[in-house]
Amino acid sequence: MPLIRPLELKDQSLVTSYLRRYPPEVSELTFTNLFVWRKSRPISFAEVGGSLVFIVEPEEDGHTRRVMFGPPSGEASVLDVVRSLGVEIEGIARLPKGAADIVRDQGAKVEDDRDNWDYVYRVEDLAELSGRRFHKKRNLVRQCLEAHDCRYEPTTDQNLAECLDMQDRWCKARQCELEPGLCAEYIAIREAFSDYEELELLGGAVRVDGKIEAYAIGEELSPGTAVCHFEKAMPGIRGLGQLVNQWFAKHSLSGFEFVNREQDLGIPGLRQAKESYFPHHMVEKFNAFFAPELTTLPLAIEPRKCHKRTPTWE
Repeated sequence: MPLIRPLELKDQSLVTSYLRRYPPEVSELTFTNLFVWRKSRPISFAEVGGSLVFIVEPEEDGHTRRVMFGPPSGEASVLDVVRSLGVEIEGIARLPKGAADIVRDQGAKVEDDRDNWDYVYRVEDLAELSGRRFHKKRNLVRQCLEAHDCRYEPTTDQNLAECLDMQDRWCKARQCELEPGLCAEYIAIREAFSDYEELELLGGAVRVDGKIEAYAIGEELSPGTAVCHFEKAMPGIRGLGQLVNQWFAKHSLSGFEFVNREQDLGIPGLRQAKESYFPHHMVEKFNAFFAPELTTLPLAIEPRKCHKRTPTWE
């Protein structure tokens, strides 16, 4: 029976070696994402048939569920992994379309998870903001630059403390303590900054009138594609959000063709903002459920419960 154990920082090399050999499509499958969210989205992993599989155990209505998170990183099939784990798996989340089509053909019930589709942009589009469709974005950037002395700098040991201070100020302004999702995100961001060098992240900050007021953090997702995990800009500075978006693409992501800016979580304002940058394409994601006769273990939840949103799934 495969050993299933909680993900720790010491597992970075093993996990990264699998993800480099089998580059993921979905934004969640980086060591950083899995690791920094582990306190609100408990994550375990196991090696099965030469593949790596991730398992999350969120609590819902007092019941701890066990859900496979993404497709296996390797050549083992989803169904073989579910049969081999030796534990009850209630469903599979964050399956890209190709993997979802395969398990559908094998008899699984598959449901669209539109709230978690990833938005993927051409880095050049975000860096240059060329053409009529980005006219409003360019105006906002110009207004920010005309009103303030703005400078971009890579995130290093020299400014990590200032970035954390800015995140504290951002949370105070946004009243993070009143929003479970923002609280979970705050913990994840602090984890990312605390282990910034070990996680080998790409980051940049915008200094406005001498003070860091925006930052972005990302990393490589797959060859030619980066992923942006976090991006924050202090409210009240018009155009700063557009500026950090543009400068992060221009100065920190120039070696990539695409950047995956993750999902909108079904939040109307966030969806509108992501759509306003005209994504090159979307990474569709699905949830899958197997009938008991397809596996050695029955599924214990109704299909529609898998993508019921709670703050800890963000």
